[in-house]
Amino acid sequence: MIPLLAFAETTGNPVTVWTYIAYLVVSVALTVWVARTLHKNGRIFLVDSFVGNEPLADSVNHLLVVGFYLINIGFVTLALKYGDRATDAQTALEILSTKVGLVLVVLGVMHFFNLFIFSKMRRRATLHKQTPPVLPQGYVKPVHG
Repeated sequence: MIPLLAFAETTGNPVTVWTYIAYLVVSVALTVWVARTLHKNGRIFLVDSFVGNEPLADSVNHLLVVGFYLINIGFVTLALKYGDRATDAQTALEILSTKVGLVLVVLGVMHFFNLFIFSKMRRRATLHKQTPPVLPQGYVKPVHG
């Protein structure tokens, strides 16, 4: 027998155990997919943010992925024990959707926070490329009356 099946059958409530297993598999898979997508598509943004310094951008990109995994998988494992316990298939699906939904919200918030930070960095890095404002070429006299 598969060790996971034996574990599920020897513990208190197999529905709860299967809900936990499904939650972990879905949440970790989503975390990996989001991290890979951000790593692949975020490189260009980071290279631009670091003014063409590709080694620095690649290093930061890799460090961001590692931090992303640590925070999200840590959150997933900590959130495992919180909430109701599944008693039947319906409550198992409800609990699973709530927990996975919370993971997705956390992933989205982290993504937008990173975009916010790096857009500020990019804006600051590209200030030196901007041309100074144009001096006025003439003036309009105010009309009184």
